[in-house]
Amino acid sequence: MKRIAIKIGTSVLTRADGTLNVTRMSSLIDQMAELHGCGTEIIIISSGAVASGRNEIKIEKKLDSVSARQLYSAIGQTKLINRYYELFRNYGIICGQVLTTKENFSSRVHYLNQKHCMMVMLENKVIPIVNENDTISVDELMFTDNDELSALITTMMKMDSLIILSDVDGIYNGAPTDPNADIIQEITLDENISNYIVKSIQSSFGRGGMQSKYRIAKEVASKGISVIIANGQRENILLSLLRGKNTVIHTKFKPAKKSISSVKTWVSYSKDFAKGDIYINDGVIKAIKEIRTVSILFVGIVRIVGNFEKDDIIRIVDKNGFKIGVGKSNYSSKEAAKYIGKHSIKPLIHYNYLYIE
Repeated sequence: MKRIAIKIGTSVLTRADGTLNVTRMSSLIDQMAELHGCGTEIIIISSGAVASGRNEIKIEKKLDSVSARQLYSAIGQTKLINRYYELFRNYGIICGQVLTTKENFSSRVHYLNQKHCMMVMLENKVIPIVNENDTISVDELMFTDNDELSALITTMMKMDSLIILSDVDGIYNGAPTDPNADIIQEITLDENISNYIVKSIQSSFGRGGMQSKYRIAKEVASKGISVIIANGQRENILLSLLRGKNTVIHTKFKPAKKSISSVKTWVSYSKDFAKGDIYINDGVIKAIKEIRTVSILFVGIVRIVGNFEKDDIIRIVDKNGFKIGVGKSNYSSKEAAKYIGKHSIKPLIHYNYLYIE
C-alpha cells in the first residue's frame, strides 16, 4: 500500500479572478478517487482558501494584511472544504478537514495529537485535507507557505512520496518562459541548482515560489522521501506520475537512502521555536562530526543562554555562536546551569532527541 501527500497550489485550484476552478478540482479528485480505490492512502495539503474567500466578499474599507487574510480564509475555507466534500462524496469517499498552525509543531504533545488524528482518519479510509488555520495565525508564526506545511505533514506521517502540484512543469535550468530552458528531470541531494531558479513573481493569491519548492523538496528528500514537482494543470497528471508511465514531464528529487526517526523529524522542524542556546566545546563538536549519534553531556557545555523549561527545544552552538543543531532539553535552564562542566550527570540532550544540521 502506498501513502502519498499531494500539495495543491492556489494557482492550480483557482482561476485568474480567484474563483475556484471546479473543473480542475473535479479532474484531480477523479484521479485521487481512482488511486484511493486501489488502496493508496492520500493526504491533501490544499491552498486556495484565502483566494476563494476574497472572491466572495466586497469589503468597504481597506484592511491590513493580517485582518484581510483572517477574513478571507474564514469565508474561503468553508467554501473550499465543502467543494472537496461534495466532489469526493460522488465516489462514496469521505474527506475531513484538518486546520493547523506552525506553533502546533513546536509542542511534542500537539505534534503527536495531529499525527494521531490523521492516522485515525487514514485507518478509516478518510482523506485528510490539511491547510493552515489563517484565521488565528499571525505573520511571525505563519508557515512560509503551504509548501513548508506539506513538508511537515509528509515527514510527520512518514509518507512514501510528496507530489507538489504547481502551474509549471518542474524546475528549469533557466526561466520557464525561455524557449531554450529545459526541465531538470532528476535532482540528487548533493546537487545545488539554486542558481538556475529564476525568482518569479508570485500571484496575488499565493505565497509560494519555486525557490521555496526547491528548498522544501530537498529537505523532505533528505529524510528519505521521494518528492515530485509537476504541473497540476496538465490532464491526468496524478495518474501519469503514479502509474509509472512517464508520459508527463516533471522534476523528481531522489531521496536519501536512510530516513530519520519521527522524533528527530519533529525536533528538526521545531528549530524556529528554540527557547535557548547551549554553547559546547571543541571536544563535543569533534565527537558530533565523527560519531553524530552522541548525547550532549554537561561536561562539554561551556555556557547556557536563554530561559527554557524541561522538554523545550534548544539550539546547540559552537563558541562563536554558529548553530550546529537543535534538541529537546531534559532540564530547565535554571537546573541546567548548576551542572555546566560536570561529569556523571544525565545528558542535557539525549541523542534520540538531537538533530544535527
